[in-house]
Amino acid sequence: MGVKMIAKIITGAFALTLYSGAAISSYQLNLPAPQSGIATQIYDLHTLLLWICLAIFVGVFGVMFYSILKHRKSLGYKAANFHHSTTVEIIWTIIPFIILISMAYPATQTIISMKDTASPDITIKATGYQWQWGYDYLKGEGEGASFYSKLSTPQEQIRNKAPKGEHYLMEVDNNMVVPVGKKIRVLLTANDVIHAWSVQELGVKQDAIPGFIRDAWFKADKPGIYRGQCSELCGKEHAFMPIVVEAMEPEKYTQWVANQKKKSEATVVDVNKIFTIDELKTEGEKVYTANCAACHQANGKGLPGAFPALDGSKVANGPKAGHIKTVVNGETGTAMASFKHLSDVDIAAVVTYERNAWGNATGDMVQPSEINEFRK
Repeated sequence: MGVKMIAKIITGAFALTLYSGAAISSYQLNLPAPQSGIATQIYDLHTLLLWICLAIFVGVFGVMFYSILKHRKSLGYKAANFHHSTTVEIIWTIIPFIILISMAYPATQTIISMKDTASPDITIKATGYQWQWGYDYLKGEGEGASFYSKLSTPQEQIRNKAPKGEHYLMEVDNNMVVPVGKKIRVLLTANDVIHAWSVQELGVKQDAIPGFIRDAWFKADKPGIYRGQCSELCGKEHAFMPIVVEAMEPEKYTQWVANQKKKSEATVVDVNKIFTIDELKTEGEKVYTANCAACHQANGKGLPGAFPALDGSKVANGPKAGHIKTVVNGETGTAMASFKHLSDVDIAAVVTYERNAWGNATGDMVQPSEINEFRK
């Protein structure tokens, strides 16, 4: 291979690198377009470091290839004996130092900005569960709102060759809603295993660790739907634990808060109310489908070797107290997580359903008052 051919290959490789950088957004290989101030800082830092690394790459390999081509043996060059040079030592110490500072200074500024969660307009607690998110609005407009957010696409639709929308793995039943232009502080924790709350367009990614409270913040620049997902391997349904943040104009957000308050008031149920077995089974089937079917399957047969069957199980056919304890507290050392975050009505309903579904026919009913008493 001739010198000219090698030079053409090198030139072509550099040209391809530059061209791919310009076309990268169309192939969705770059970071998503930033939609918040902190995300813009991260994006700009990423771009700056990319160009610095490219310049280093071109400089180092350019000198290397030039040396190989122009000082090869076939041109009559002979190996030289180099001696110590203080000047060279100083130069190749100063240049990396300058490069390091040019990268470290903006990176430090961005990190400081990411960690500055002071003076938020709204504080929201996000709790990771296997496999959904719980949101509690703690301070600011919307204080008191509380709900769970889980994948809304049915598992049957995901696993079968049914028609699917563009965001079928990134749709939830309840979006986290925030106002545009307000600083949102997110407190993060988990109920069972390590999760991670990540929305790249808003520049947020933080682990949610059981027993710890960590925080992050963002401020959405404009209205829209911003999607993310759990970024830790949190278990079997890790791939089906999306995050959706909906940013609204302040006026629409105020209306959403009012609607949430009305919805909360409408769902308040007296724990002393007595339900019929049919009411409990109907509601329990909904709770089971949303929270239990992913592991124990819709038919209650479970997954052999991974998740035990409930159909004919000793728990679902044994004493009610033991069944309630398992659902509320979970089972240490197993994949059975605690479901104490569910309401008394939901737990009473799902326990009743499991004891009277499939081949189970205990005839038992569990009332919300029993769950309320168990929690004390």
